[in-house]
Amino acid sequence: MSSYRILFLVLFTMTNCIRMEAPKLERLDGSRITHTQLDQRILHLMEEASVTGLAITVLNDGEAVYQKAFGYANAENGDTLTVDHIIYGASFTKAVFGYIVSRLVEQGKIDLDRPLEEYLDVSLPEIPVQKDYLTLAPLRGDNRHQELTARMCLNHTTGLPNWRWIEDDKQLKFLYNPGARYSYSGEGMMILQWVIEHITDKKLDQLAEEMVFQPLNMSRTDYLWDPATTLPYAYGHRTDQSSFAPDFFTEEAAAAGSMTTTLTDYTRFAEHILTLEAQQSPITERMLTPSVRIRSKKQFGPLSRQDTTANDNIKLSYGMGWGLLTTPYGKGAFKEGHDAGFQHYSILFPEQQMGLILMTNSDNGESIFKYLLEAAIADIYTPWEWEHYIPYDQQVR
Repeated sequence: MSSYRILFLVLFTMTNCIRMEAPKLERLDGSRITHTQLDQRILHLMEEASVTGLAITVLNDGEAVYQKAFGYANAENGDTLTVDHIIYGASFTKAVFGYIVSRLVEQGKIDLDRPLEEYLDVSLPEIPVQKDYLTLAPLRGDNRHQELTARMCLNHTTGLPNWRWIEDDKQLKFLYNPGARYSYSGEGMMILQWVIEHITDKKLDQLAEEMVFQPLNMSRTDYLWDPATTLPYAYGHRTDQSSFAPDFFTEEAAAAGSMTTTLTDYTRFAEHILTLEAQQSPITERMLTPSVRIRSKKQFGPLSRQDTTANDNIKLSYGMGWGLLTTPYGKGAFKEGHDAGFQHYSILFPEQQMGLILMTNSDNGESIFKYLLEAAIADIYTPWEWEHYIPYDQQVR
């Protein structure tokens, strides 16, 4: 074969390789990273931090441009994680719930600032609930429940604890006056759910199916788990990477955290939010407008009751089911998910039509979030210390 023929073949092969190489991923600061570079960074971090499984989407120009899964759905049997494995969504549920409520506001079915009790035939403490451990009866005799509104439930200013069983005395009570300060509360989300179900005469799982999951083709997402399903799902993993079957919700949906989803499905939801923002929709404007400034030292724990100005530079705030921050590239809207064996994070930058979704089935997942945010989209604004996303190599062992 002539040298010219060999040179032609080499150039032809190189040209085709270049054409086949996916476009570089754009980051907030205008820099770029190749798919291969991000792959390598992810694999290195997962190995160093013992993260069992990770599903990740990078969004550029309002759509997914990188969507992959790494590691295991179940480490004990070697089941490889895919982007279509069903994963317990934890508090990602709240972001979807915020969207549902904003849609209902648009339809005129609820006012964000009208006292919730005005929508009921009974006082809030008398609402019948399916699970006794969620009863509001302990609030009898404290008239502050009459002040609670939908906005307070969604921006975590009800003054109620996250969950009563986390408190030292295991009691449901007001820690603060309603509207006084940000204090994350799953209890508040459940109150709003019951009022919404009363107003619409529909259960939350039905509302979610009709308003979100069917329209967005999120066919593997639900607020209730069907035990008869044969679809593959991810197991949770402890810090030692031992696995356990997730305890999915099968009887009653919970706005605070019952959703199961896949990376593919939740990416569709994120793309929809970015599309609405680009269209200046009142639905997302309502959701993603700050309604309370956050100055707590930490999101959870004893330091959540102490104040600081450390996050004033990003104007850390909350909207309707979403956390909010400000950057030189516009606002960021974020939502976390955290439960035993499952740790997630998502953030969208609407002005840049950019975002990142991280879903892990590992109790070590949050220890690589800071580095993944920086590598994938150059996000150095997420308040990782406030969220207690301490990197694996900064933790005290």
